[in-house]
Amino acid sequence: MGSVVVEKLLDAGHVVSIIDNLQQGHRQAVLPSAKLIVGDFRDVALLDSVFADGQFGAVMHMAAVTLVEYSMSDPQRYFDNNLSGGLVLLNTMLKHEVKKLIFSSTASVYGEPQAETIWEEHPKVPVNSYGESKLMFEGVLRWYARAYALEYISFRYFCAAGATQLLGEDHDPETHLIPNVLLKSLRPGRQLTVYGDDYPTPDGSCIRDFVHVSDIADAHVLALGRLDKLTGNAFNLGNSQGYSVLDVIRTAEKITGRKIPYQIGGRRAGDAIVLIAGSQKARQQLGWQPQYPDLESMLESAWQWFNQHPAGYER
Repeated sequence: MGSVVVEKLLDAGHVVSIIDNLQQGHRQAVLPSAKLIVGDFRDVALLDSVFADGQFGAVMHMAAVTLVEYSMSDPQRYFDNNLSGGLVLLNTMLKHEVKKLIFSSTASVYGEPQAETIWEEHPKVPVNSYGESKLMFEGVLRWYARAYALEYISFRYFCAAGATQLLGEDHDPETHLIPNVLLKSLRPGRQLTVYGDDYPTPDGSCIRDFVHVSDIADAHVLALGRLDKLTGNAFNLGNSQGYSVLDVIRTAEKITGRKIPYQIGGRRAGDAIVLIAGSQKARQQLGWQPQYPDLESMLESAWQWFNQHPAGYER
């Protein structure tokens, strides 16, 4: 996601520096006209030197550990990175008089839906430490805005998917649904598991709202231009359309022209049953209009990227 946001920022004429420890990222995913600083954003000395050497107008904070499954068994890692690390970043920003921030939050702040569509005002009762860590940091931002004149916008992503012509997903291990489904077609020896087929949904599998990475990145560029007018807001980024895990598999079979075998596993702790975004606020206030709203176009773009990069970025 970060690499696609950088691509869009560069296209819009911005000068971009990136801090990444490359734990999940790849040097090859950093476009040549952006500057990469390899390091951890929890490193106080590193951050201080980066901000001292640069003249930054704003920060986009996208660094996080995100895997829901592991957040249930190792919450320390999530709070250390997503909350404590964020505080290091904020305090360094204030020290160097940088007071504009766009934050990557998550739909996981809502927990189990209490309505068919989740709006920004929906109760926030996270069911995993990942969502809890993001919600806590949203609270920190509110207080920093009140006390230190920080200007910020939070984006609550639903399920990011798809690829651009240049940039796609390459994780080790890969845990995201769509790349796992498509890679099963390219690498038949891989195991594909559907976690639960007994949920109260039409086909028994979880339902998610998928949103193209390029559309998410567009929202970030729009927010940068309207930060002074919309500061303090949180926006859902989704298409207000739910697709089940089995819907994704069936759509992938249509796009690839291949049967995609899978096995049924047990439910994963921390997984919500249904997550569908109410995203009208972003459309009305940001002027955000997704260009790739349907599941088929998201999978098609990812499929094209995987075919061009069958071994990912580095292998």
